[in-house]
Amino acid sequence: MAMHGHSHGPPGGGLTGWAWLSIGAAVTTIALKMGAYTITGSVGLLSDALESVVNLVAAIVALVALTIAARPPDSNHPFGHGKVEYFSAGAEGLMIVAAAGMIIWSAVDRLLNPRALEELGIGLAITVGATVINGVVGVLILRAGRRHRSITLVADGKHLMTDVWTSVGVVIGVGVVALTGWLPLDSLVAIAVAVNILWTGGRLVLHSTRGLMDHAMPEGDVALIIRCLRESTADERDVRIHGLRTRESGRERFVSMHVLVPGEWTVARGHDVLERIEQRLREELPGVMVHTHLEPVEDPRSYEDAHGALMVDLTEE
Repeated sequence: MAMHGHSHGPPGGGLTGWAWLSIGAAVTTIALKMGAYTITGSVGLLSDALESVVNLVAAIVALVALTIAARPPDSNHPFGHGKVEYFSAGAEGLMIVAAAGMIIWSAVDRLLNPRALEELGIGLAITVGATVINGVVGVLILRAGRRHRSITLVADGKHLMTDVWTSVGVVIGVGVVALTGWLPLDSLVAIAVAVNILWTGGRLVLHSTRGLMDHAMPEGDVALIIRCLRESTADERDVRIHGLRTRESGRERFVSMHVLVPGEWTVARGHDVLERIEQRLREELPGVMVHTHLEPVEDPRSYEDAHGALMVDLTEE
């Protein structure tokens, strides 16, 4: 028996620039939105500003996470540092929940103690400008996160886009207050913002927990792996594969399997099969780390230790 594996992980560097962009956008929008709140006194606009403060903290956490995730594997972390991205996404989700609590507290206080709003036109114009900045940066970061399979960037991008939509709701709600003079609506808008970001924060925490539990790769990726195995062993009718396992760790993906070949084969021939399988998988799943275990097909012990793994039918079309 032999263990065989290769890692051609995706480069970890280059993503921190997106975190710096997010930090710059957060600082800018905080300044604009706090200015809008100071001018108007609207608790709805305050709730929008508080969410941007969370954006800033989340962007800093993302920067730290991406910096750590970019470190190469070492003796203490032989599978890399990718899982730190799940901690980042979870922390961001918890911060969103905390921000929602602050917003609800301020909104209820203002609902019980209403006060007149001032200069709403200027305040709303400033908020619209800040929303445009968040929207552009959010789309760019979300695309980069999906392209590089970074849960940290995806979480940050989703958070920014959530901020955009809540800002749109705030502008509409506060605009209605300006037209009607009904002050309680300002607080109700803030509470609606808080409920919306609570939902977003909860989903981020759930997704990060899923990753920390070594969840298998998506069904589509597993189907692609099986297709690659069939194609790469099409000329070897005596080869069997079982014990297929997959998992994700941040941007990194791991695949392991037992490859069973006739015992009479030479080591070199078995090794060639493993190389062909691994090369095919790396072509279809860039950056995947593949572990293959070569075993004799006639030995009953070769079929043990497959709990929770898949048996692959290489003949099925």
